[in-house]
Amino acid sequence: MAYRWTNTLTQADITPKAAYLNRRQILAGTVGLGAIGLAGGAQAQELEPNTLEEITSYNNFYEFGTGKEDPARNAHQLVTSPWSIKVAGMVDNPGDYALADLLDGLTVEDRIYRFRCVEAWSMVIPWNGIELADILNKVGVQSGAKYVAFETVVQPDNMIGVQRRVLDFPYVEGLRLDEAMHPLTIMATGIYGEPISNQNGAPIRLVVPWKYGFKSIKSIVGITLTDEEPPTSWNKANAREYGFYSNVNPNVDHPRWSQASERKIGGGLFASRQETLMFNGYPEVASLYEGQDLSVDI
Repeated sequence: MAYRWTNTLTQADITPKAAYLNRRQILAGTVGLGAIGLAGGAQAQELEPNTLEEITSYNNFYEFGTGKEDPARNAHQLVTSPWSIKVAGMVDNPGDYALADLLDGLTVEDRIYRFRCVEAWSMVIPWNGIELADILNKVGVQSGAKYVAFETVVQPDNMIGVQRRVLDFPYVEGLRLDEAMHPLTIMATGIYGEPISNQNGAPIRLVVPWKYGFKSIKSIVGITLTDEEPPTSWNKANAREYGFYSNVNPNVDHPRWSQASERKIGGGLFASRQETLMFNGYPEVASLYEGQDLSVDI
């Protein structure tokens, strides 16, 4: 499968599928056998994917619990069909769209992107998805719209984290309109040419590769165009630690840890850390923030 890529990323940089599915390798201390070259001049990092029998998914999806293994354990209960997305606000064609109808006629592209978690681990992922701009153009963005707000599904009977109220659900996120319309911003429907698994945000999620991963909201059921900055879940929970922009920035630390370096998933417990790149290695978005102080607009 051929993937479109940006900067210096190529198919050789993709985190192996087994390593992507098993992020616990970061704790396993495995000894690498195969190397992949990293973009931006970083040194090659050794990887040894686990066997499928060893794989346990490791990610964050608080609707299914706060433990790293909870999403893989519980997300099978998520009902993903039928699926619809409510498009509202400052658009020409608002309404409740069946997912297939919303995406009909739009081009699915293959993208290789770095993924940087606010928790200071990273990977390289081959996504399959549609530029968000194409979807927004299809529904018609009205003059005066400045932001795009997103909302995750809430299925209380199927989501143990919702039952426990570990966050103020539904999970909500937002982008400024120019961020949303940037060609790097996609709505992903697949990984490695396969549909996204439930724990990773099925059937459709946002991917904004120059921002920390929690901005890439999962299992989207609502898109709203607005002229006011929308609330976002982690900002509501702790504004001091999680700003609206949440751009990857090695010069601005999280209050509880440094963001200057990151651990590449698949490298094992004792792998050396690599330097975090500004905007996660996507300098083409820098012009979006001209005139802003990114140490203040975090």
